[in-house]
Amino acid sequence: MLITIKNLNKTYIMGAEKVEALKSVTLNIEKNEYVALMGPSGSGKSTLMNLLGCLDSPSSGEYWLNGIEVSTMDDGDLAEVRNKQIGFVFQTFNLMPRLSALENVALPLVYAGIGREERLEKARKTLESVGLGDRVSHKPNELSGGQRQRVAVARALVNDPAIILADEPTGNLDTKTSYEIMGLFEDIHKSGNTVIIVTHEHDIAQHAHRIVRLRDGLIESDQPNDNIVNIANMAMPSAG
Repeated sequence: MLITIKNLNKTYIMGAEKVEALKSVTLNIEKNEYVALMGPSGSGKSTLMNLLGCLDSPSSGEYWLNGIEVSTMDDGDLAEVRNKQIGFVFQTFNLMPRLSALENVALPLVYAGIGREERLEKARKTLESVGLGDRVSHKPNELSGGQRQRVAVARALVNDPAIILADEPTGNLDTKTSYEIMGLFEDIHKSGNTVIIVTHEHDIAQHAHRIVRLRDGLIESDQPNDNIVNIANMAMPSAG
C-alpha cells in the first residue's frame, strides 16, 4: 500500500476557538491509483492535501507513505520526504519568474544534490515528455497559462516521485487548456504514477478513477468512478 492513513485528526486553535478540520479520517491509496479528493470549501480537503503532501503534521493518528511513518516526523525529515516522494502541481503554477522553464524544472534536483549537467539533462527530457521541448529557454512570462502549468507538471515529475499531488490544477485555465492538462495527467497515470487531484469541480473529478468526497472534516463517500472521462476518446472543445 502506498498511502495508509488511520484515524487522522487535525485541529487548529484559532484564538479561544478549536476548529476540527479533520476528524478520524481513515484512507488507503494503492500505487498507480488515480484519485480525486472533492468537497466544498471548509470540507477538509485542503487540510488532507497538506497532510498527504507532508506540508503539515496531524494532531493525532497515523500516516504511512511508502512504508515510512511520516506522521511523527519533524519539519526537516518531512522536507526530505517531500522532495523525494511527492511532486506538487498548484493552481497558481508557483514558478520562479526569473528562471527559464529548464531551470524551474531542474530546481528539485538542486535540493536533491544532483550535479548541474545531470539535472539539466533530466529537466530537458522531462520538459520534452510534457510537450515543451521547444520552450526550454523561455521564462514564465513568455509562456501561456497552459504552458506554465506544463512546466509545473514537469517540475513535479522530474524527481520520479511516488505521488503527483495536484491542487486545483486547472483553476486558472480556460476550458480547452484544462482538457489538455487533464489529458497530460491521464498520460502520467498510464505511465505508472500515482495521481491525486484536489478539486471542487465535478468535471475535473470525473477524470479520476476513484472519487473521495469530504464534508465537515469527514469522508462522506469513497467510490470508484463509473463514468471516467477519457480525453483520448473525446473531441477537444475549440478555443473561443
